[in-house]
Amino acid sequence: MTMSATLARNAAVEASFAFLDEVLSGYGPRDFAVRAWDDTVREPDAGQSARFTLVLRHPGAVRKMFWPPFPHILGEAYIYDDIDIEGDIHAYFAVVSYLYEMRPGLLNKLRWLKRLFALPGDERPRSGRAAAHLSGIVHSRERDRQAISYHYDVSNEFYQLWLDRRMIYSCAYFHDADDDIDRAQEQKLDYICRKLRLSPGDRLLDIGCGWGGLAIHAARQYGAQVLGITLSRKQVELAQQRIREAGLQDRCRVEYQDYREVSGTFDKLVSVGMFEHVGGKMLPLYFRKAYTLMRPGGVFLNHGIALSGWERKPRGQSFSQRYVFPDGELKPIHATLKAAETARLEVRDVEALREHYMLTLRNWLRRLEARADEAKQLTNETTYRIWRLYMAGSVDGFRAARGNIYQTLLVKPDRGVAGLPLTRADWYA
Repeated sequence: MTMSATLARNAAVEASFAFLDEVLSGYGPRDFAVRAWDDTVREPDAGQSARFTLVLRHPGAVRKMFWPPFPHILGEAYIYDDIDIEGDIHAYFAVVSYLYEMRPGLLNKLRWLKRLFALPGDERPRSGRAAAHLSGIVHSRERDRQAISYHYDVSNEFYQLWLDRRMIYSCAYFHDADDDIDRAQEQKLDYICRKLRLSPGDRLLDIGCGWGGLAIHAARQYGAQVLGITLSRKQVELAQQRIREAGLQDRCRVEYQDYREVSGTFDKLVSVGMFEHVGGKMLPLYFRKAYTLMRPGGVFLNHGIALSGWERKPRGQSFSQRYVFPDGELKPIHATLKAAETARLEVRDVEALREHYMLTLRNWLRRLEARADEAKQLTNETTYRIWRLYMAGSVDGFRAARGNIYQTLLVKPDRGVAGLPLTRADWYA
């Protein structure tokens, strides 16, 4: 390498470090290291130990982190290996939160843009899992099928690496923070069945049943007659196999079906982790459909994530909407309750489980990171990074109360009679 090339390379390293120093000047004591592509390291501030290391993979990495200024850009820089996060990825999200929440003035913005465009660019081709490109009307049945397939049909084997043995892909229920994920998910299944007050012979519809974990548990442990529906063909295949292996074909079945296509009458309805896919404009239809499927006196447990009422909606698509849950929408809990009540359902109980989802996601992420090589072999490097980032980011969101998760118990009164006990004592017996 010539002397001039060496000097230019060193200048790019120093310019990258200087830009990060300026943008993060209000972050507080810097408790992380930065390592450049030539192995030059910017150590943490005096008295701080490095909780993680931000690795700049090439001279254009910092520019890739911040330009263009869309909500998903920083995530793309990580999943496509412009940067890497070595160490505690949860600690990294303190930096991410700072960047998203700061409000620089116009002069600062202009100065930063000038310095950013002075840094090298990079047009390396990006490979691996691409952002979702869906066609059709948002939340039409066909487009919803595309959205669900994009996320859930990655690979059953991939999900088996890090989910519990029943493959429950929703918030677990912890009696103690040290509960392992298998125990916590079993506790969640029991808790849901007790909230529904399932009895032998009850006709139960599981909307968005995943790989059949709850459907199988309700049929085997509570004697319910269960229909589970999902828009993931891979989930249907594995769920049907597991039902056969459990010998529950007479009490439990899983079908590839949209909730809008279901007919019949059910004693109980449950929806766990599917609600986020419904879409805000579809909430009235969703709850009206639930009402028509329930017998008078029927019960519906709806379990879903909600956006905090004070959280600012990002401009443009978020990282999650592009790479994780396309067309997914989170609404405040008051919007959910309003839509349910408008559909003539009575709200009987609302329980927040935010801390439980933090614990669930931490378990999933730890298990995924422990089997990173297998995950990459089953999918690819980009897919592994997407799930690592999405789960760590979700932990941070729940930690900061930007989101919550609620179990809402709804009933369809029978001429004004809800038919429920006076207390919740039986849930905890």
